[in-house]
Amino acid sequence: MNPRVIWASFHLIATIGFIPVCLCAQGKYAFKLLNDLFVNYTSALRPVEDTDNIINVTLQITLSQIIDMDERNQILTTYLWIRQVWFDAYLTWNKTDYDGLDTIRIPSSYVWRPDIVLYNNADDQFSSSMETNVVIRHDGQIMWDQPAISKSSCKVDVSFFPFDAQQCRLTFGSWTHNGNQMDLNIALDSADLSDFVENVEWQVLGMPAKKNVILYGCCSDPYPDITYTLHLKRRASFYIFNLLIPCMMISFLAPLGFYLPADSGEKVSLGVTVLLALTVFQLLVAESMPPSENVPLIGKYYIATMTMVTASTALTIFIMNIHHCGPEAQPVPTWARRFVLRYLARICFVYDMGEGCLSAHTDKPAQKGSSCTRNGQARGEDFALRVRSVSASDGCSQKIKDQLNEDVSPTLSRRQGNECHTGWTDDHGEARGATGERALESGAIGKESTKKSEMLVEGQCLCHQQSLLRNIEYITNFYHEQKATQRRNGEWRKVAKVMDRFFMWIFFIMVFLMSFLIIGKAV
Repeated sequence: MNPRVIWASFHLIATIGFIPVCLCAQGKYAFKLLNDLFVNYTSALRPVEDTDNIINVTLQITLSQIIDMDERNQILTTYLWIRQVWFDAYLTWNKTDYDGLDTIRIPSSYVWRPDIVLYNNADDQFSSSMETNVVIRHDGQIMWDQPAISKSSCKVDVSFFPFDAQQCRLTFGSWTHNGNQMDLNIALDSADLSDFVENVEWQVLGMPAKKNVILYGCCSDPYPDITYTLHLKRRASFYIFNLLIPCMMISFLAPLGFYLPADSGEKVSLGVTVLLALTVFQLLVAESMPPSENVPLIGKYYIATMTMVTASTALTIFIMNIHHCGPEAQPVPTWARRFVLRYLARICFVYDMGEGCLSAHTDKPAQKGSSCTRNGQARGEDFALRVRSVSASDGCSQKIKDQLNEDVSPTLSRRQGNECHTGWTDDHGEARGATGERALESGAIGKESTKKSEMLVEGQCLCHQQSLLRNIEYITNFYHEQKATQRRNGEWRKVAKVMDRFFMWIFFIMVFLMSFLIIGKAV
């Protein structure tokens, strides 16, 4: 036969029929290997030739996702890939006997598996893991990759919420085997984060691993475990824009309540409205936080702001009482006038319109010849002095009238009295004519009698002005009382205005300090 034909035939057989024959051979050998391995095998006992031997289990954790962080119930839900590697002394073979078959994959329920559990498991069902296959090598090494959704208890410290960082521990260990029967080893110094899916709320800083050997009170044998510490830092942007900034904006309204005019009638309403708004935000924070003794940072900020708003509302009520003091108010004390109306008013930049010549703070008396004095008292007092001088002259007029009555005849006195009773005489010619007639009738009186008659007329007319002067004096006194009351009310109102402005700056400084402190915590 031609060698070329033989070579072509061999090549055709090799390309068409050899590969299926090889695969069928490996499947046949795999089936034979499975039967040979599990003829006298049991998954109930530790796969060691000597019971005194320790089986070593290597543990590796891969963090895939943080599903939920329940701060109120203190439960962390994560999606993990758990890899366990150990050696089974009864599952070894010579791969040359099985056509070079190196590994096989079978259900994990066929082999012995270490009873490694999550010690701080918070799942009530314990069924979050998936049954997967194991990979068995010819030298007896078994590798078991198992995905699991774990719920672990995590002690949450919310003292610096929303700028807090948490440390959640996941402790893995055997539930029944002690350290003399099974030992745990760490595959890597930390969990694998290469396939981690970023969380919108939490930032993962690391997940280091540590092996612990613990002696429990129930047993004298050591129990090894591996603890993975998950370091988390909260992303505070959501809470800053939804809880913190609105609170800051509301807190800045509290000092503005002092700037609101007292006559508007809305000062107390503004304080109460701000207090109610802060209470709503405080309830939102309290609902998401665990009921613990550690008050979160934002809760402290809310409490401090609510305390400040409460104090500002109370001070507003006190200042409004000063502003609306009635006519029965006492004068402003000297120390208050000196400290509040002079120095504190200048510090707080509180000035009255037209303050200067008409200033209530000018204690110096008006100079002589000055046309402008404090509250216009100079002219009123000068007018009152004139009224009192005229009233004081009534006694002298009465004496003059009595003296004249003795020297003048009753007819003359009665006639002159009737004339004065009707008021001042408008026609001086008639008065002189009447006097001339009386002079002709009593020719012996002469010029001396005429002078006495004029004095009598003047005295009697002045005596009838007494009631008019009393009315004028009453009006003057009432005017002075009104001006004094207005002056006292004006001084008290300015005291209230100065106190309003002073507390406004004080509370603004407090708001700025609290805002900078909480922002400093964030930085």
